[in-house]
Amino acid sequence: MEKGWRVFKMVMTKRRLIWLIPAVIWVMFTLWYTDLGGPLTDEEIDEGLAQMAAQGWDTGNLSRIEPFLRSDTGRHFVMVNSIDLNETPPRLPSFEAGASAQQYVDYYMEHMYVQLLSRASHPVFAGLAVGPSLDVEGVEGVEEWNMAGLIRYRSRRSFLEIIMHPDMRERHDYKIAAMTKTFAYPVEPSINPGDLRVLAALLLALMAAVFDIVLIDRRRH
Repeated sequence: MEKGWRVFKMVMTKRRLIWLIPAVIWVMFTLWYTDLGGPLTDEEIDEGLAQMAAQGWDTGNLSRIEPFLRSDTGRHFVMVNSIDLNETPPRLPSFEAGASAQQYVDYYMEHMYVQLLSRASHPVFAGLAVGPSLDVEGVEGVEEWNMAGLIRYRSRRSFLEIIMHPDMRERHDYKIAAMTKTFAYPVEPSINPGDLRVLAALLLALMAAVFDIVLIDRRRH
């Protein structure tokens, strides 16, 4: 009887660990993946815009970005990008003549991937267009696109940190040179079953359940 009780306690301890470890991992991931700092303050915004102006950002860019920053909700958002690549982009310093638009985009994203991933931000979707715009109303010149992409930002604070980076201004020139036209606008998701916090919870719970079943099965035999 005493031996059976010791075995039971050992099994229950292991079962707790099987579920506790994934739970701790998920909490740590969620704390990193979620900006808990609240909306941007006026001081943060003013400092960021001043730094961007000193880096040579165009006043048109700053005037579009400022209202977005000042209306911060503190939540994550997705940047929706529609892109029409330039078949003959102008030559820029880091490349020889004849460089393709895709090479310019890759050069831009080489910098962006590091900045994004270090701030719990990342691409969500990317794909090539397979036809022209099928529904256009109230705007001209948007019938043809080459590709589209979605990029998730942890918060507008993370977005501001990324565009404030000293190398961002130069890299952004390559992005613009690679395109004949582009739309990029932010969206705060209201329905997002693909949120990595949800997927991580499901995956960790599945792994814990499998280990739990294996442990019980071993004890039965």
